[in-house]
Amino acid sequence: MGLLRGMMGHASEVDTEKLAEEFAPLLCDGETVVVGYRLVRDLMVFTDRRLLLVDIQGATGLKKDYQTIPYASIHRFSKESTGVMDLEAELKLWIRGQHEPIVKLFKNN
Repeated sequence: MGLLRGMMGHASEVDTEKLAEEFAPLLCDGETVVVGYRLVRDLMVFTDRRLLLVDIQGATGLKKDYQTIPYASIHRFSKESTGVMDLEAELKLWIRGQHEPIVKLFKNN
């Protein structure tokens, strides 16, 4: 069911300890992982200093695109859902110097 949810566009939360271990080479001294979400193979990792986006490409998953966004670079954001109790949401982040927002979907879980 987890794979099916991922294929349908559902983001699922990832264990922060596993993320901290995996991203240890990329983290600054004293930086900690706060929360992370996986969408099929891609990752969104929120630390106490920045947002890390990982786009895993290709059939083998060997090619990875890492994007780091310091929170100070986020000009604005929006969260859209159909109601207060709705678990489906769309997160949009506008980054300084970019005209189009980064869009991530969170559905059901």
